Order: sequence, then structure tokens, then C-alpha cells
Amino acid sequence: MDKLTYKSAGVDIQKAEEFVDYIKQKVKHLSKGVLLWGSFASGLEIRGYKEPVIMMSTDGVGTKLKIAQAVGIHHTIGIDLVAMNVNDVITSGAKPIAFLDYIATGKIDLNVLKKVIDGIVEGCKIANVPLVGGETAEMPDFYPDGVYDLAGFCLGVCEKDELITGEDIKEGDVLVGFASSGFHSNGFSLIRKVLELKRVSYTDKVDGKYVYELLLEPTRIYAQEIEKLKGKVKLKGMAHITGGGIKGNLIRILPEGKRAVVEKKLIPKNYVFDWIRELGAIEEDEMYRTFNMGLGFVLVVEEGQVHKVKELAESAFVCGYIEEGKKDVLLV
Repeated sequence: MDKLTYKSAGVDIQKAEEFVDYIKQKVKHLSKGVLLWGSFASGLEIRGYKEPVIMMSTDGVGTKLKIAQAVGIHHTIGIDLVAMNVNDVITSGAKPIAFLDYIATGKIDLNVLKKVIDGIVEGCKIANVPLVGGETAEMPDFYPDGVYDLAGFCLGVCEKDELITGEDIKEGDVLVGFASSGFHSNGFSLIRKVLELKRVSYTDKVDGKYVYELLLEPTRIYAQEIEKLKGKVKLKGMAHITGGGIKGNLIRILPEGKRAVVEKKLIPKNYVFDWIRELGAIEEDEMYRTFNMGLGFVLVVEEGQVHKVKELAESAFVCGYIEEGKKDVLLV
């Protein structure tokens, strides 16, 4: 009988070390100011703040992973992972300063995980945030071969008096939006169920594109747009439109006695939402409760500053307003 080893039990330490070396090379240029990278913990020097407030977020990309793994496209999922966390952190007014990832898999496949990391690094570049560390867990008998799961963690910092809480939102303020790039990373359990019931393959085509291309379009990262606005526009509130849709996310930033009115006709059309709605015969209320419907991020600003927002961030558009009333979000 061969000697029992960790490798024969399914865990290849050498591959894990090779993967870590690959990550180190990929993130060198993103690691300025990072302390003890590659040790048991990583750290950052926080300079230039008088009363720093640390903001934190953790998130994954849900069952969108199943589609990526089914078609063998793995780099876009890495961008999604960064986006879901960074977009949450920036709603507070904090600047993202560190990102970490957790990858769990049954067996390390270097070709696959390198593509995942390439996507994470690309997302970090877009968000201008360093990848400071992470964990890769090889767990045979827990995850089947070819399956991996991801989680991300983002750290941000801002001055205490610059924290954006939504408490200053008042009647007459304007909702300014940024379009989504598609489904982002929410609603995929419903999407996959529709495709299964209607027997639609990921390699079928819709308007000249493969279905998997529509589904794996990376989540848009809004950090660059928000960085352009900070200090030049008073941002009263910001919402990242994820699970729960426009209503479920926008209501989280409203003070009592204020109601947000979102005008659906002002949101840019993205045909992917009409496609899945018609394919699955999904009711409109359910669509707006599950998906972003083309609106990926929302700002609340004073009416007099809308022009400045559009000037600094050309892709911004007005999508509604704030009025007096019971705390709520109306879709009209």
C-alpha cells in the first residue's frame, strides 16, 4: 500500500504555493504601502486622516459562478467579486484601500485559478485598490472537481465628518443614476431556472451574442466616477443596486419622512432584462424586486448640483427625485 500523504488525500501544497507565487507577481504594482504582504496578515499605513473611519464590506457573486464554471470562462467572475464589494464600500464616501479574496475549491487547477486571479487583479486596477492578501482553500471531498467558490472583502477609509449617511436628504433633491452593465451579480438563480425550463443553452444566441456572454458581462465598478465627484459635489446619499432591486436598496439610505420617486422611463434600456422577462413570463414587480433593471448605482444630490455631476461624470443621468412622505421608494 502506498504511503498516505496530504497530496494522496487530495491536497496539493506545491500547487498552492505555485498559485501564491503567481499572485505575488501579479499584484506587485498594486501593493504600494502594504505591510507584510505574504505573511500571516497584511496591513496598510493610514496616513493623512485626522479622524479616520474604517468601512468594511464582504460579498460574493452568487450562482453566477455556476455559469462561469459550466462554460469555462473564469476571469470575468474575478471582476464581479471586486465590484460587488467596492461598490458597497464607496456608498459611504470611503475610499477603498484594501481588497482580499477567499477561494475554496475541491482541487487546485492552476489554469482556472490563475484566470480568476487575473480578473480580480483587473477589477482592483479599475477600482484603484490594492489586493493585499487572501486565502486559497483546497478542500477535497467537500467541493467536487471543477467547482470553486469565491468571497471578497474590501476595506475603505474616510474622515468621520465626510461619512455619507443620507441624513441630509430633503425634499427637492434629485436622484442621479449610473447605468448597469447588465445583470451584474444578482438574480442568477432565477435566470438559471428560466433557462432550464425553457431549455435554453448557454451557447444559444440572442441578438448575435451567446447567452453566456450576456450572463457573464462583468459587474460595473463605479469607483472612478465617485472619486471624480468627491470634494466637488455634495453627495447626500449613494446606493448600490444589488439584490432586492432599486426599491430594496435605495430605501436603505433614506431618512424618515422622505420618499424617493424613481421614473422608470428615465433609466437606459438594456435588452437583457426584456429578454429574460419575456422568456420566463416574469411579472414586472418580480423583475424590479430581483434585478437592477439597468440602474446600477444611485446618487442623491441637490438640484443645483446636477449639472456639475453630469459635467464631471458624463455617463450620469437624472432618474428621479425626493419628496415628503412616508419613507418609501416609488417606481413610476
